[in-house]
Amino acid sequence: MPVVIARRRLAAVVTGLTVALVPPSVALTAAAGTPASGPPLPRAAAPALVAAAPLTVSQAIGSQDGQSATVRGYVVGQPTGTSTVVRSGFPNDYALAIADSASETSTSRMLYVQVPSAFRSSWGLQSNPSLMGRQLDVTGALSAYFSHPGMTSTTAFAFSGSSTSTSPTSTTSPTSATSTTAPAPTGTTSPYDSTYYASAIGKTGSALHTELHRIISSGATTLTYDQVWTALKDTDQDPNNPNDVIEVYSGRSIAKSDNGGGVDQWNREHVWAKSHGDFGTVNGPGTDVHHLRPEDVTVNSTRGNLDFDNGGSAVAQCTGCRSDGDSFEPRDAVKGDVARMIFYMAVRWDGGDGFADLEPDNLVGNGTAPYIGRISVLKAWNLQDPPDAFEKRRNQVIYDTWQHNRNPFIDHPEWVTAIYGS
Repeated sequence: MPVVIARRRLAAVVTGLTVALVPPSVALTAAAGTPASGPPLPRAAAPALVAAAPLTVSQAIGSQDGQSATVRGYVVGQPTGTSTVVRSGFPNDYALAIADSASETSTSRMLYVQVPSAFRSSWGLQSNPSLMGRQLDVTGALSAYFSHPGMTSTTAFAFSGSSTSTSPTSTTSPTSATSTTAPAPTGTTSPYDSTYYASAIGKTGSALHTELHRIISSGATTLTYDQVWTALKDTDQDPNNPNDVIEVYSGRSIAKSDNGGGVDQWNREHVWAKSHGDFGTVNGPGTDVHHLRPEDVTVNSTRGNLDFDNGGSAVAQCTGCRSDGDSFEPRDAVKGDVARMIFYMAVRWDGGDGFADLEPDNLVGNGTAPYIGRISVLKAWNLQDPPDAFEKRRNQVIYDTWQHNRNPFIDHPEWVTAIYGS
């Protein structure tokens, strides 16, 4: 009733007629700037009159409340860090920066837009550099991306004033598949298929990625960086000596109590290097024990933030490991472990938690960008080194005792191919 009264009052002001004599449909027309003296509009026309216009980029930056919205802006580059946007030489198709002006250069006036895998071939800048300067309407959740005002879980892209490609289309690429009724991937089975993974069984491509993210994020416990010390003494315990842990790269058994920063001690290795996405050791990706492992201080330093690839020179104190200026190769026995940790991190931390969207790519030398490579090598390592008893026990201990979530690629290593292709 209050809405109708307000509409009638507005109509009375515009037309000078008595409030009681003005039908609500005519009042709506007057409010839209059309003379109210004509016949009432059909009821079916009313929704078009009240449809919300897209937000400007400025409005979207000021409305980071997680709500879904459509935003209109010009493509001005690709964000690769919190305050870094590149305008050429785009490293991949994972993100766009849009602004209210096509010539905008200040990142403070840009909205960072996540480009989900289903849209990348059509709306990613590496594949479509001609998007630069074009005005788009994008729809998604207004929430931080790269720790910067942004849009995540994007559901539609279109050129402004057009309905072109407003939803993902299926392609032959596994990363672009949107079907939720595809046959279940062949391979392993897990005791958790009818419970924990029930809603993921039968999905592939981006649909599987999305559902696994939901599963492993729901109800997960976040550890502090101090708690990680204690957790690793449990998750990585030497099966032949309960007083020791096994270092991930070197394979050395070392006393649990011999942890710290001294030479020949062990410390906490971030398998997804914490500088790749600049998340450091803050609670979240920086403390996710699924990718944190014990490692010798010197070997940890040698690995640093190098990407993963084959080749290089032998690494001291790490039999079977190699490294060069831009990559690190672990010993054969844990190559699959490393790959599955990387793919877990990419699914778990996809940009929707206020952190950067972590993604594997096929490059090395990724630096502080939230990418790690080479994906082609990691996929091969996943096949070359299937999950062993140590890795499976570790996954179970994390699930039962520490974070209460699982690495799905340990339970189903074939899901790497189902999402990222062969």
